[in-house]
Amino acid sequence: MHPPKRETFDVEAYTNTDPKGIVRAVDVYVEQPWGLYMARPTPGRQQFHYLESWLLPSLGLRATIFHFNPGYERVQDYYLDVGRFTRDGAVWTAEDHYLDLVVRTGLEASMTDVDEFTAAVAGGLLDTESADEALSTAFAAVDGLARHDYDLDRWLASREMVLTWRSA
Repeated sequence: MHPPKRETFDVEAYTNTDPKGIVRAVDVYVEQPWGLYMARPTPGRQQFHYLESWLLPSLGLRATIFHFNPGYERVQDYYLDVGRFTRDGAVWTAEDHYLDLVVRTGLEASMTDVDEFTAAVAGGLLDTESADEALSTAFAAVDGLARHDYDLDRWLASREMVLTWRSA
């Protein structure tokens, strides 16, 4: 089992350092009072060639659209990571808390990686406070999505968070 994945987003340097320490160039950063948008290519990834993410600290979520390569498409509109997202000046940090939600607009939100979450908690990699926060975050997201017909944009707009995405 691995410790929580950590990532940094340096808005001034236009870089994103992934959990393995690989620094990648970012095409677009957009800061809002309630979050950070990032869009960048994903060189070396077989499954997808581009990703777009919004860090939403007050919700404990990272919303991502993956632009899949032919043959690797998945039936999903958004992928939501549960975690802790903080900002220190121009640098944002993400700490993944294992639980994820796959959103299919108008249809469902399904939780994934529960096995990783429980193993991390049992192994002491995620403290009780963070585990409680992750569960509360995941359940609140499922509830919010369900109340808005599994439409992420509608749910977030009801919270005055309007996400914009670019095509890649």
